[in-house]
Amino acid sequence: MIIYDAHCDTITRLTDSNQNLYRNDGHVDIQRMDGQKGHVQVFAAWIDPAYKMYPLKRCLQMMDVFFDQMAKYKPYIVFAADYEQVMQAVDKGKVAALLSIEGGEAIQGDLGVLRMLYRLGVRSIGLTWNGKNEIGTGVGAGDEGLTPFGLEVIQEMNTLGMLIDVSHLSPKGFWDVIGHSSQPVIASHSNAKAICNHKRNLTDAQFQAMAEKGGVVGINLYADFIKTGGKADINDVIRHIEHFMGLGGENHVGLGADFDGMDRTPEGINGVQDLNKIFDGLLKLNYTQEQVEKIAGKNFLELLKKVLKKQAYQ
Repeated sequence: MIIYDAHCDTITRLTDSNQNLYRNDGHVDIQRMDGQKGHVQVFAAWIDPAYKMYPLKRCLQMMDVFFDQMAKYKPYIVFAADYEQVMQAVDKGKVAALLSIEGGEAIQGDLGVLRMLYRLGVRSIGLTWNGKNEIGTGVGAGDEGLTPFGLEVIQEMNTLGMLIDVSHLSPKGFWDVIGHSSQPVIASHSNAKAICNHKRNLTDAQFQAMAEKGGVVGINLYADFIKTGGKADINDVIRHIEHFMGLGGENHVGLGADFDGMDRTPEGINGVQDLNKIFDGLLKLNYTQEQVEKIAGKNFLELLKKVLKKQAYQ
């Protein structure tokens, strides 16, 4: 079974520490991913608001760390830019690593920068984090929609074959993306608002709109987005999956753990090594093997096949 995790902040964490990707004391490292035999990990370069004066430089610094780690640990992990490269890595028993950006301020209002980031290997962009940028407004800064430049970004990402990520985007911005993207979109790490009423989570209407468009939502393991008050556990994670499944989500639910970007995980999940506990829990609830494999990775992999093109630039 292939596990596809659509979001972790591990590269951001490594950029700010002296640790490495092979083995560290965070949530994600190669030793633990490799132990699962069939792991695909999307590494996000998060643009912390502290770097708002030079977001592109910060983004490039993290990308440099990412590719440095890929080179150092080449026998175990391989950078992938499309579906075929992902599957080639998995077939060779290696971890497949994709590169994303969390925070479109890295583009700095310039489509030429977007195209260059694509050339450098970025295949997914979270349009905002919680604040505002040149593209639109995040959930922590009100409910304004996409800017005129933001609409141009949507069109250009569709043309390039990049995954548009609506996690962290304001509700109005979300609906602007749904209305203007010609391709399916993702919410790389978002949960069900009906289960946990947090502004970062998706309403039923938002999930259904994404599903109708062919998109996929990655279930977030940050405890604050799983359960309101008290401690969250694996059963609480499964409640979010079951809710989305009840909305017709069999082909539209995946995993976006948010590892190394949180300070509270659900009880029983201490890192990437524990993801199988979620799938075991689903099997115990009489989900079929096929359904569990879709949630574990196949739904996101199918989306890669549809959206990511062979590299537009050679």
